[in-house]
Amino acid sequence: MFKKRTLTLVLIVLSQFFVAFAIAQDGILRGTIFEEATGDPLYGVSILVKETSTGAITDFDGKFEIKVAPGNYSLQISYLSYATVQLTDVAVAAGEVTVIGEIMMAEETSELETVTVSAAAIRTTESALMSVKRNAAALMDGISASTFKQIGDGDAASAVKRVTGVSIEGGKYIYVRGLGDRYTKTVLNGVDIPGLDPDRNTIQMDIFPTNVIDNIIVSKSFTADLPADFTGGVVDIATKDFPEEKTFKIGLSGGINPSMHFNSDYVTYQGGKTDWLGFDDGTRDIPTGRRTDIPQYADVVGNPNSPQGQEYQSILRSFNPILGGNRATSGMDMGLSLSFGDQLVRTKATWGYNFAFTYKNETELFKDAQFNLFAKPRESNQFELEPLEQQRGDYGVNNVLLGGLAGIALKYDNAKYRLNVMHLQNGESKAGIFDFENTNLGANFSAKQYNLEYSERSMTNILLAGDHFFNGGKWELNWKLSPTRSVINDPDIRFTRFRLPNNTIGTEAGLPERIWRFLEEYNVAGRTDLTRQLSVWGRDSKLKFGGSYTYKTRDFDIQNFQFPTGNTQFDGDPNSILDEENLFAADNRNGVRYNPGFIPNNPNSFNSNVNNIGAYLSSEIKPADKLKAIVGVRVENYVQRYTGTNQNGTIVLDNDEVLNETDFFPTLNLIYSLKENQNIRLSATRTIARPSFKELSYAEILDPITGRTFIGGLFTETTNGGQDVLWDGNLTPTRINNFDLRWEVFQERGQMFSVSAFYKTFDRPIEIVQFLSDPGSFQPRNVGNGTVAGLEFEFRKSLKFIAPSLENFSWNTNVTVTRSQIKMSESEFLSRSLSAKEGEVVEDTREMAGQAPFIINTGLSYVNFLKGWDGGIFYNVQGPTLNYVGFGNLTDNFTVPFHSLNFNVNKSFGADERIQAGFGVQNILNDKREFVFQSFQAQDQIFTSLAPGTEVNFRVAFSF
Repeated sequence: MFKKRTLTLVLIVLSQFFVAFAIAQDGILRGTIFEEATGDPLYGVSILVKETSTGAITDFDGKFEIKVAPGNYSLQISYLSYATVQLTDVAVAAGEVTVIGEIMMAEETSELETVTVSAAAIRTTESALMSVKRNAAALMDGISASTFKQIGDGDAASAVKRVTGVSIEGGKYIYVRGLGDRYTKTVLNGVDIPGLDPDRNTIQMDIFPTNVIDNIIVSKSFTADLPADFTGGVVDIATKDFPEEKTFKIGLSGGINPSMHFNSDYVTYQGGKTDWLGFDDGTRDIPTGRRTDIPQYADVVGNPNSPQGQEYQSILRSFNPILGGNRATSGMDMGLSLSFGDQLVRTKATWGYNFAFTYKNETELFKDAQFNLFAKPRESNQFELEPLEQQRGDYGVNNVLLGGLAGIALKYDNAKYRLNVMHLQNGESKAGIFDFENTNLGANFSAKQYNLEYSERSMTNILLAGDHFFNGGKWELNWKLSPTRSVINDPDIRFTRFRLPNNTIGTEAGLPERIWRFLEEYNVAGRTDLTRQLSVWGRDSKLKFGGSYTYKTRDFDIQNFQFPTGNTQFDGDPNSILDEENLFAADNRNGVRYNPGFIPNNPNSFNSNVNNIGAYLSSEIKPADKLKAIVGVRVENYVQRYTGTNQNGTIVLDNDEVLNETDFFPTLNLIYSLKENQNIRLSATRTIARPSFKELSYAEILDPITGRTFIGGLFTETTNGGQDVLWDGNLTPTRINNFDLRWEVFQERGQMFSVSAFYKTFDRPIEIVQFLSDPGSFQPRNVGNGTVAGLEFEFRKSLKFIAPSLENFSWNTNVTVTRSQIKMSESEFLSRSLSAKEGEVVEDTREMAGQAPFIINTGLSYVNFLKGWDGGIFYNVQGPTLNYVGFGNLTDNFTVPFHSLNFNVNKSFGADERIQAGFGVQNILNDKREFVFQSFQAQDQIFTSLAPGTEVNFRVAFSF
């Protein structure tokens, strides 16, 4: 009996093994079904495998999965009132996932009952995104995951450059329609997220590897469900919930710039042991521990041996003695990325996960960099600008970025949940050696200047979100909660200047200075959206409403120390200043000492917080067969509070309101379909641009390398002995009315053509104005009302129309021409009139700061999916743009057009395209990035000049 039972048990185990083995050899079919007219996923579509009579039903994301034995199959895809799709040539391999791609279903007509398509023909389409764009409520553009896979872009910054009307600043930050950061916003999965620089609306795009991104959507017009604080565009990065197949990818990248890399003139200094990881190891810690009750020189000079005097000397000797950089050989740029993900299908639910890691280490050397200040001569018959300060020299930059992203998702029949965690770590080290000339206010002198800086930034973000579907998809509930912590530490910024030719140090040339900056910000954003599918006038309609809440709080603190040198003599070596024999002591009471500049009043120590409550209602209806109307209104109550003091301590605020505004933002978007592939769009909306924490403060923040100071907008400026108030310190938001008219034509293979006209009005726009009483300082201020009118022309066209052999080439062009105008404030117009030159006619209007008169983006690209080649050459230029507004004898500052010509090529290898390689050349024309002062009948003078050089970069990625 025992032997019989044992034999039975063995047979059962063996049978289970063979069953499991057989199942393991099955392949998996995955795909997504979309509605062709709208681009929306279709729920409840039936997919039948004809050869096996097995099948599946799509979920609310339009996705399906079927397990079958290896082989070739035909699928029948059917849905009530839609034309049946017959899919042929579906090849399934043992133990592998076959991703079919995006399958479009059209509503059934008498002429269209069945559509037969080869599976190979749809594996590389982007038709769903094009359908979404054609039918979107807002004017939008974008790029999807299928395109990422085809062209091999490694990160979001590389990919989003291919979106029409989008440009990337510094390889990281996105601008839409040429409008700067103040008017462009980046969100992650539909929720506000601060970046590594919390004063920016946009986040660094190069931190997101493309294989964790589902799509990037750029909305260029406003709808009520979007945040109201943008004008140029909102960029939404949507990460994947459920990867179509199991992925494990490693990427390596590098770059060589002959003018920057392997150069023995590179300027650097000894930092900490963990600088290569993007954070300081404590080497640059502040010796005082950020205390404000530290002993001062005046308290101890009479009794240096007292306990207080001993503490003073201990703090003095704790300052790092390195004050100047050294020359060394620079390394090349390098990067590493790692990502993996998969989805696990279980009986009751489907799990998905994504993990990504990014590391970048980049080195820059700017030779003969210039940072200058010029002003108008006081005599009305003198035209040429006069130098106030001129600074020329070399400085090196080492920038390290470390990023990690982890996400898990869970999907049931009628609900989906996701949890994403992201951490970014950034460390940037700078060292500069400059020749300095001063001719301001008669204090003429020459000096040698040394700068050392380090900035450490980190950001941690969590997103928890859920989607719920009720009543067969007629009701949809979406909610998101996203807390973020941002930290910026600029530890031990060091500035030293020797007056020449005697290598003396004094107040006139500037005392040696050390600066520590600290910023910690918490941001909690949440939103809820509820959508109801309706039928109005017998046509599909939609009602959407919801609310949002954002809370931000920032602690900011700057502590700076100056080092009077007494009667100490120097030889010009900055690293000998803090030698022991030079320091204050009982027998050297007139030696080098420290004086804290943040005691007793510190305008650079403040706390700000914001509460922003929003709600909206939006309706999408079709009054006629070809006309769609999206009408909505959003309301936001924005309250900002401030705790801090001004420079002399005469004004002290304790969580006082500095901004309390309730605004309504109406939206109207009309879409008329001339044909199935042609639209005329008309929109009229209102948006807003608000001052940042830093702008609405008393802070006075110095950039030691450029010598320029940012002054918070709460601080008032007076001249003429304090009689004329040039700025009242009342910084308010800018309200913008937006009007857009667009004709667009969509063609096959992603081709399109559009002509747009837009007009915007700005109520008291915020601009950065030069501070008259302190040259080299700049302040955000509201200026007179403004307008922007523009025309935009864009197309993507295959060159097949020239010859069939050019089918894989396409020409992409986007040209924007604008005319902006600001009505000057009374004080600005008076100031310009009083400083006018002979023959100069001063009008009461000028162009708007930050708005380019023209932008040209054009490129020729080549894509061959079958052979795995992709490449292109792209050109971009932006017209001369007002950067800083002049005042009095300080003249306007403009950008010089930067002619950017870049080339890149990518190649995929192997049957499964698991190896990707890329090569590129940036700034082929070797152009410089320059800003200049301009004045009536005067030669332009350099404000900033940097030579980025030409860089050759390469990349390779392996998928396992």
